[in-house]
Amino acid sequence: MSAESNAPVRLVIVGGVAGGASAATRARRMNEQAEIILFEKDDDVSFANCGLPYHIGEEIKDRDALVVASADFLRRRFRLDVRTREEVVSIDREKRVVTVVRRGMTSEQDKTYEQPYDKVILAPGASPIVPDLPGVDSDNVLTLRNLVDMDRIKARVDSGSVRRAVVVGAGYIGLEMVEQLRRRGVAVDLIELRDQVLPLLDHEMARPIEEALRRNNVGVHTGVGLESIQRDGELATSVRLSDGKELPTELVILGIGVRPNARLASEAGLEIGGTGGISIDEYSRTSDPDIYAVGDASEPVYGPTGTPMRVPLAGPANRSGRLAGEHAVTGMSATATSVWGTSVVRVFDVSVGMTGLTRASAKRFGKEADSVTVVAKHHAGYFPGAETMTLKLVYEPNTGKVLGAQCVGGEGIDKRIDVIATAMHFGGSVRDLAGLDLAYAPPFGSAKDPVHMAAFAASNSLDGIESFRDSDASLEEVQIVDVRGATEIEKAPLCKASGSIHIPVDELRDRLDELDRTKPTVVSCAVGVRGHIAARILRQNGFEVQNLAGGATVRNRCFD
Repeated sequence: MSAESNAPVRLVIVGGVAGGASAATRARRMNEQAEIILFEKDDDVSFANCGLPYHIGEEIKDRDALVVASADFLRRRFRLDVRTREEVVSIDREKRVVTVVRRGMTSEQDKTYEQPYDKVILAPGASPIVPDLPGVDSDNVLTLRNLVDMDRIKARVDSGSVRRAVVVGAGYIGLEMVEQLRRRGVAVDLIELRDQVLPLLDHEMARPIEEALRRNNVGVHTGVGLESIQRDGELATSVRLSDGKELPTELVILGIGVRPNARLASEAGLEIGGTGGISIDEYSRTSDPDIYAVGDASEPVYGPTGTPMRVPLAGPANRSGRLAGEHAVTGMSATATSVWGTSVVRVFDVSVGMTGLTRASAKRFGKEADSVTVVAKHHAGYFPGAETMTLKLVYEPNTGKVLGAQCVGGEGIDKRIDVIATAMHFGGSVRDLAGLDLAYAPPFGSAKDPVHMAAFAASNSLDGIESFRDSDASLEEVQIVDVRGATEIEKAPLCKASGSIHIPVDELRDRLDELDRTKPTVVSCAVGVRGHIAARILRQNGFEVQNLAGGATVRNRCFD
C-alpha cells in the first residue's frame, strides 16, 4: 500500500547510480514538499555501469548514451539538491546529522560540514576487489566500476599502445571485457582461480562459454591464481600465475568481484548481515528505522533460500531504491520482493543466463534438488536460423517447486530464463511450467517450447515415468546402451563410457535379447530425446533404466 504525501521530510541519500538515483526520483514523485539531498562522492550521479565495457569496445559509440541522468537534469526536472564530489563520511544517529566532506582540488581544500536529516537512504554500492600483490598499483592495472574507470581503460586502448591484455576473473564483467577487447583487436589472456569460467554456473553449462572464448583466440587459464605483476617503472609488463606461467601484457583488468561499501553503516552501529552487507527489512530499513539501505551494499532476501544475501545486480538495486524512496517520504510502500539472481551475459556468439539455484549452489546451501537438462532449438527447427540451446532446470524432488535454471546457446535464452524467473517469483512448480500458454509461431518458438520440454521431463521424473542419470555421473558398473546411429557415435563417442552397447533406437525392440535385464541400465542418445523413447521401451520390458541427462552432447562437456 502506498500514498502520496506533502510532509516536509528532509531526506538524505548517500550515493547515486541505480539505487540512490531511483530512490531520489521516486521520493520526489511521491512527495513534492520533501527536501531531498543526494550526495555523490564522484562526478557522475546516474550512469549505466552495465554498459561500460561496450563503450570501451566501441559497440556503444556515444559516451553520453551511458549517462542516465546528469546532476543538472535531476536538479531541473526533480528539484533535487544534488551535491557531487561530496562524500558522507559518518552518521551521528543521536544528533541526526551526517558529516560530509566536500572535495577540493587538493586535500587541503577539502571542507567538512554537518547535514541534518529526518531520513537517510544508504546507496554506497560496492567496490572492486583489488588483491594485495606486488605490482598491483601499476598505472596500467585497472578496475572497471564507473565512467572514470571506463575512460582510463578506453584511453589506453585508443592510444594503440595495448597489443596484449590480461583480464583477471571470469565473471560477467571479466567476460564482457574480454569480448570487447578482442573486438578492438587486442590479444587477451583470461585468468580464473576456479576450475571453470563463470563459476556461478554448473560446470557443463559453462563449457560452451569457454569454447567460444577459445574459438575467438582468447587464452583461457582456469584453476590458477594471479601470483604477482612484473613492472617496468610505473607500468605492468607481465603477470605471473600460480603455476609459474608468465604472460606478457600492456594492460591488466581486475574483475575479481566486489565488496559491499558497508563501512559507513558499520561505524554508525547498524547491523551487518552474514554476507557482509547491511541488514534490511522488507521496506529496506536498517536496524535504525530512519535509515534505509539499497543496492549492492545491502542484503535483500534471496528467493531460493528465503535468507538474506547480497545479490549485486542492477535490477534489484533499482527496484529496492524505488520502494525505499517512497517509504522514506510517505511512511508507506509495497514490500520488497525476493531476489532470484536473474542474470544474462553474451560472450561472442554464445549467451548464457541463469536464475535461482544451480545444482552446485543447492548443494552448498544444503537444499535437496533434482535437475533435468534438455537440448532444443530456440524456434521451430524447420524455420531457417534455428539455434541450439541447452536448458537445465533445477527443482525440489518431492514438490516439483522450481529452484533455478541455466540456459546457454544463441538467440532466445533470455526469454526462457525470464519465463522461469517469473514462475519462481510466484512459487511455481515444474507442472506449472508444463502448462504455460506461451507464444508460438515458427520464427519465435516451437509449439513445445524448451521450457515445456524441460518441465515435461521433470514432471515425468516426479511421476516415476522416467529416471535420469546426471550428465557427469559415473557410468561404471551399469549397462550402457547408446541408441544413436553408428556415424553419430563415431563423430562424438560417449565420454567415459567404456563397454557401451550400440543399438539404434529404431532397432531396440527387436534386439532386447542382446541386453541383460538383471543389470542397471543407462541409455544415451545425442541430447536425450531418443534416450527417453529407449528408456520407456526398456522399462516396460522389465529393465531398471535411467536416461542420461542431455545425452552425449552434455556429458561430453563435463570432461576434458
